[in-house]
Amino acid sequence: MTLLTQDEYKSIAAGLELPNTAFIDGSFRPALSGKTFETVNPATDEKLADIAACDAQDVDFAVEKAREAFDDGRWSRLHPSERKDVLIRLCKLMTRNARELAVMESLDSGKTIFDCETVDVPETIHCLKWHAEAIDKIYDQVAPASDDHIAMVVREPVGVVGLVLPWNFPLLMLAWKIGPALAAGCSVVIKPAQETTLTALRVAELAMEAGVPRGVLNVVPGGGAEVGEPIGRHMDVDMVSFTGSTVTGKRFLTYSAESNAKEVVLEMGGKNPAIVMEDAENLDRVAQHVVNGAFWNMGENCSASSRLIVHKDVKAELLERIEHHTKQWNVGDPLDPETRIGALVSEGHYAKVCGYLDQADSVLIGGKADKGFVEATVVEVPGNDSTLAQEEIFGPVLSVIEVSGYDEAIRIANDTPYGLCASIFTANAKRAIRGARMLRAGTVTVNSFGEGDISTPFGGYKQSGFGGRDNGVHAHDQYTQLKTIWIDLADDADEAVD
Repeated sequence: MTLLTQDEYKSIAAGLELPNTAFIDGSFRPALSGKTFETVNPATDEKLADIAACDAQDVDFAVEKAREAFDDGRWSRLHPSERKDVLIRLCKLMTRNARELAVMESLDSGKTIFDCETVDVPETIHCLKWHAEAIDKIYDQVAPASDDHIAMVVREPVGVVGLVLPWNFPLLMLAWKIGPALAAGCSVVIKPAQETTLTALRVAELAMEAGVPRGVLNVVPGGGAEVGEPIGRHMDVDMVSFTGSTVTGKRFLTYSAESNAKEVVLEMGGKNPAIVMEDAENLDRVAQHVVNGAFWNMGENCSASSRLIVHKDVKAELLERIEHHTKQWNVGDPLDPETRIGALVSEGHYAKVCGYLDQADSVLIGGKADKGFVEATVVEVPGNDSTLAQEEIFGPVLSVIEVSGYDEAIRIANDTPYGLCASIFTANAKRAIRGARMLRAGTVTVNSFGEGDISTPFGGYKQSGFGGRDNGVHAHDQYTQLKTIWIDLADDADEAVD
């Protein structure tokens, strides 16, 4: 995609019509209470819109309409190819409106327009298209049985699904969830993060235009206590898929236990290690991967490489190269296509990240913070027990830990309550494969930073989450139930008793 100029993006931003009400049963409508909350541009602190502040009444209404839609089969019982056609039309509409979505995403979240244009929006569309194309290619099974029986194992949509989204990738996480959920035939009630509501509402409008029936896709804006908890406790919600902090994710287990024991899928935090051994090849390339892994999306990324575990023999040279590449990660106006680090999502989150910076005893690179912006920062910590080595900062801060050998590096990498992603850099193939098997993480990359792609499952070990995986065909599992249909073929005459 060809990027525009900063002035052109500002012109688009000035002309946007921003959605500001809930989307329930196929139409925009205010919160039943009439209340609103203010959403602001974190880069300028200017108000963008007053958004409908929904509560449990609105959740009840949305779930009621989602259940009606599910039960009457207007979506759940459509032929798979028909659901595919509708989602493909949605992808085409999003492609036509891609630039609008990118600018809206940047304004609402503080993300750079560079990332929104080149990563977030294209990957969102690709994700939806991938799941749409998979709809009529996932087969049910026939289990081995006797000549007198047929045993069919079929998938059925789980029902009404609550989708609770994070604020760091509003569009992409929306796609990660609605792609397989709608493909399976579920009806969904979406709670976007209160900080980043706009693009979910716009996608809902486009989905209606594409032909997603009324009641199948609903967006209920509002706070966690007002909307998230009522979704989690609702007796007519069949499952919840949550992406966000570990603290909040654990609450959904309580909500489930205290309501209808609904299924819960959690994708939560990470404190992901990048291990660089003394035999790593091309340290300049390694530095690029480490820097990208640590600072992409302002470090507001659950899979960010936030711990650099580096062998003492290459530490000095690697840090020199990291400093060189960090200079390319400039801080500035998110609507400037040259900017690589935008604003943190909110005043509260900015204060939290600054609080971690205040604890740093040894700042090697960066460290400056001002009015919602934090520059790319590298700190050295005395060991893995440090707060900066254990807690998820969720900002552009890389903690460096020196090690003397391979076993120590693996031990420190695993010494965390999280287990989402990890990287290992070494020229020894056997060591790399052994390390990948030993690392307690859902995704391990070798000689690179990454999360795989749409075809590979994404999720974590330990307190990074459980219950299912996003991406790939595995993502469809969490939105379906398996049913065994046992058919007796025995001839009645054979079973007759004289």
